[in-house]
Amino acid sequence: MVFDVSMRHLLEAGVHFGHQTKRWDPRMKPFIYTARNDIHVIDLKQSLERLEAAYNFVLDLVSNGGKVLFVGTKKQAQDAVKEEALRCKMPFVTNRWLGGALTNLSTIRKSVRKYKKLLEQREKGIFEKLPTKEVSKLTKEMVKLETNLGGILEMTKLPEAIFVVDTVKENIAVHEARRLGIKVVAIVDTNSNPRLVDVPIPGNDDAIRAVKLIAQSIANACNEGTKTFIEKNGGTYEENAYISADDALEAVAAIEKEEAILETEAIDKEK
Repeated sequence: MVFDVSMRHLLEAGVHFGHQTKRWDPRMKPFIYTARNDIHVIDLKQSLERLEAAYNFVLDLVSNGGKVLFVGTKKQAQDAVKEEALRCKMPFVTNRWLGGALTNLSTIRKSVRKYKKLLEQREKGIFEKLPTKEVSKLTKEMVKLETNLGGILEMTKLPEAIFVVDTVKENIAVHEARRLGIKVVAIVDTNSNPRLVDVPIPGNDDAIRAVKLIAQSIANACNEGTKTFIEKNGGTYEENAYISADDALEAVAAIEKEEAILETEAIDKEK
């Protein structure tokens, strides 16, 4: 499947509508076409170019065994992000971002194991032998874990990229990804800082149709990339996907070391 989004598709989905001019981030200026009735209008020509660039980036990444974590916890994005992530068999977060979901993945995996253990106990009928009060408590815990972790239950290793809807709301996810050297592909509205994103897609991150269109394109790239990878490697996609936890920890350690050196140098200069 080739990239098949047109300017007309973007226009009909309302991708060009930005925020009120008073809420803008000046770093988005290159992507703004004009302002009408105190609302910024995004340059759709650039939106189309950047969306195609994002499509090709994701296609190449997944073709080489990479995984993309879909992130969109705002109400307007939840359904589209979940549907498209499921369609392309990629992990997703749509309820709320758990701090450390990337930088402290080992702890998240412990919660996942706990959920799976509770699920196994329930399926084996162990819950039926417990007091009603205890069953109620465990059931509530399971529901909470499933709500928060349902989209990343099988994410045993770090993804190589994240696709984000609204970098302002998902700033913690973006920060964690940047710390680990995980590429960030994101819809950047007129109130966003595009410099925090590796592959920015200028567009409306509030309209359901706009989010759906862009998420759909990213999912299409994932599906096409998966198909290419399997054709090249004989169906071993899952075995090669994700960055290892050890590599991630090494990346964090290196970044923290560099930050400490820079901080020391700054203090020395002040002296």
